[in-house]
Amino acid sequence: MFDFRSCIKEQTVITNKALMDSLSGKPKNQQAMDSRNVIFNQPFAGTKFGLMKGGFASHYLQPFFKAFAVPLPPEFEDEDMMMDNVKERKPNYDQKELKKQCYGEEDKAAEHTLHNQYEKKIRPCINLIDSLRALGIEKDMALPAIAVIGDQSSGKSSVLEALSGIALPRGNGIVTRCPLELKLKRTPATQEWKGKIHYRNFNILLHNASEVDNAIRQAQNVVAGNKGAISGELVSLEIWSPDVPDLTLIDLPGIARVAVGDQPKDIGEQIKRLLKKIIRFKETLNLVVVPCNVDIATTEALKMAQEVDPSGERTLGILTKPDLVDRGTEESVIKIMRNKVIPLKKGYMIVKCRGQEDIHNKLSLATAIQQERKFFQTHKHFSILLEERRATIPYLAEKLTNELVGHITKSLPTLENQIHVALQKTLQDLEKYRKVSPTTESEKLTVLTDLIKLFNRDVSQTVCGEEQLVGNEIRLFTKIRKEFQTWEGVLLECAVKVNKTVPGKAWKYEEQYRGREFPGFTNFRTFEDVIKEQIIELEEPAIEILNRVIGLVEEKFTELTMRHFGNFHNLNRAVKTRIEDVREKQAEEAQRHIRTQFKMERIVYCQDNLYKNDLESVNREYLNKASNGKESQVGSGMQREPYSVEDLVSRTKAYFYGASKRLSNQIPLIILSSAFHDFADGLQTTMLHLLQEKDKLSHLLEEDSEAAKRKIYLTERADRLTKARQELRNFTSL
Repeated sequence: MFDFRSCIKEQTVITNKALMDSLSGKPKNQQAMDSRNVIFNQPFAGTKFGLMKGGFASHYLQPFFKAFAVPLPPEFEDEDMMMDNVKERKPNYDQKELKKQCYGEEDKAAEHTLHNQYEKKIRPCINLIDSLRALGIEKDMALPAIAVIGDQSSGKSSVLEALSGIALPRGNGIVTRCPLELKLKRTPATQEWKGKIHYRNFNILLHNASEVDNAIRQAQNVVAGNKGAISGELVSLEIWSPDVPDLTLIDLPGIARVAVGDQPKDIGEQIKRLLKKIIRFKETLNLVVVPCNVDIATTEALKMAQEVDPSGERTLGILTKPDLVDRGTEESVIKIMRNKVIPLKKGYMIVKCRGQEDIHNKLSLATAIQQERKFFQTHKHFSILLEERRATIPYLAEKLTNELVGHITKSLPTLENQIHVALQKTLQDLEKYRKVSPTTESEKLTVLTDLIKLFNRDVSQTVCGEEQLVGNEIRLFTKIRKEFQTWEGVLLECAVKVNKTVPGKAWKYEEQYRGREFPGFTNFRTFEDVIKEQIIELEEPAIEILNRVIGLVEEKFTELTMRHFGNFHNLNRAVKTRIEDVREKQAEEAQRHIRTQFKMERIVYCQDNLYKNDLESVNREYLNKASNGKESQVGSGMQREPYSVEDLVSRTKAYFYGASKRLSNQIPLIILSSAFHDFADGLQTTMLHLLQEKDKLSHLLEEDSEAAKRKIYLTERADRLTKARQELRNFTSL
């Protein structure tokens, strides 16, 4: 990417030096020249004064000031050098010599070079973002922008009027009812004013600045209705004029507190939601307009800016109406400007624009800017702000252009990467939609074969746990494993339940069913009944695990169906029907296997060695607890369980320990086999059967209307992203 700052700085220093040398003979007390002999030229070529750090310049220097209108990033402004040169001015001011130097070939060349740098380096930055916005890139990602927000009656419209040189709609209540993109483009002095307003499918050319007010009102009535409602739809106003800076702003509705007339009751909340939707993006610089004569801490606009930008990195404060500040409170305004009240990294600017009385008296914008300069120059407290280039509309225009250009330059690498990623993703999605529909039977069969082949491949990868994931997607096998962990928890709960319920069953046997047996002889029938009862309680939880797992498998296969066949509604429906059929079949099979397993579990049997090992383990555990005093309470007065009860508990626990280990693995294996692997195999087989239904090829490959819309959307998106990428490439090649 080119470094436009360094080359512009170099040319600016050369031209500044030439200009200051030409002024070296002028004493400071001659700066206040008779107004009849002076024409002031500001950074807007059409107005008639030009501010400099040390004063004002004669009309002979107008060409130079046009060159100095180049907005530079703040870090490259050589302001100190200009001040030093002003201080070194000497007497014997020679008007003829000055005129000769001003129109010398060397100075003309410097002016021409600087103007060319402006045309080639600065303006393209702003034009680039405007062109990306015109392409519709904001549908895909946020673009660098300056958003203007303020409470009602904050002076927001007056600031925009002064910057643009046009009268914007005014009135009571909410006047700006939708985002207004204001694209200001400075033209050579020889070109006439022209404008264009764009919204929805309307493109209306404007030939006179007086047409703007009515054009904006008509546009807002179309997009937001004519009953005072608001809309988030953008209206774009483009202005070409010699009297404007190169700048793009987005004017947002003023923050209202109370609904009036036909406005919705929640109009205030609607406006806040709209503003937050735009100013929350880190790509947006927030220009907050606040009147000087109110408590800055209570303004809704600044509060909202702080919510989305707590550090103040993206916020620039604009103070308005300094003429309405109560006498004696000027220092409070100075404190705000010094960043001592509510600090903002980009600081504050202060301006004085036309008031209602000025508008009523038909005070022109050019005259208002002259009066603004005079106000700050002669003000006891605020004149220092003019010297610091932090007051008046011309310096605000320069500041905004600097900020926007710097912000654009800083954002370009990220923007370029975002466009690249979005374009790649769009092209991948577009690959799923064939641009040319198959016509012959052979082509249709080939298309269907390819589709099924890719689908079956993804099914196989899913079964192997190797499917491709998108974003935060979780593998199917991971989800299934979590269900199996739930099954393990069910078994542990059952084991705990056995320890609690068996003693009661043993006592019941002792008191109700014991016959001729001596103490210590455990009745096997009782032992068997206890085991069967616990096993039966596990059967339905196992079936529930099966249903949840097979539901996950069906969900995944249905998702693959949408991914591969989403644009063919008949084929999509046919595959979904086959998935449901295979699911039903495999669910019945898996359920049958599980119930068979539990039928076998009710046959109480275990290999002798395995049972002995488990019983010894349980007895050791029991003895350890007894020796630690956890179960044997010597001298506590508590009655110990009869030996027959303790023995039944130990034997039941030992058997259930072995049965739990067996069921912990066996049930998941049955589910994996029937509800996952066999499900996948059956689905892949039935998919291949579709290829044999050649008489249904046309029906199966009939494209869905929604898919057609999706393909159009992706095509348009790919087209604008491709154009945006090319715009960026053209820009960086300058």
